Amino acid sequence: MAIRIIVKDPDPVLREIAKPVPKITPNIIKLLNDMADTMYDAPGVGLAAPQIGILKRVIVMDIGDENGLIELINPEVIAEVGEQFGPEGCLSIPGLTGDVLRALTVTVKGLDREGKERIIEGSDLLARCILHEVDHLNGVLYTDLAEKVYRTPKEDEEEE
Repeated sequence: MAIRIIVKDPDPVLREIAKPVPKITPNIIKLLNDMADTMYDAPGVGLAAPQIGILKRVIVMDIGDENGLIELINPEVIAEVGEQFGPEGCLSIPGLTGDVLRALTVTVKGLDREGKERIIEGSDLLARCILHEVDHLNGVLYTDLAEKVYRTPKEDEEEE
């Protein structure tokens, strides 16, 4: 396990479409482990393989709820219901936040590290996280979808 360097915008790899994973190999398992370590170290709630410069359809997420760490290989959104509008940030775009319209509830299917199909339904923050990470696999950044993007105040700055 290792912490990888997170690619920052405007690196062109963030705009490329990730390739499906044809077979789960020891390298894919290592990638999942490294991505989780990198996400937790950042700290963040989600990470897609292109964010560490690897064009594979692999995402990891942990929004701090009862689901814990979610790992998905070749995720595919199969249903979106409702709407929510709210702030998003990104480990690849530090210092900015944007208001994005997303589905309120989303269903996604993909493979786990054992190659078993998983279907996950998430609402609120989990839905937002799933859609954000799947967008990364398609070369889309939240800033492309944001109605407004603004600078995130640093912790040591006084708010007025």
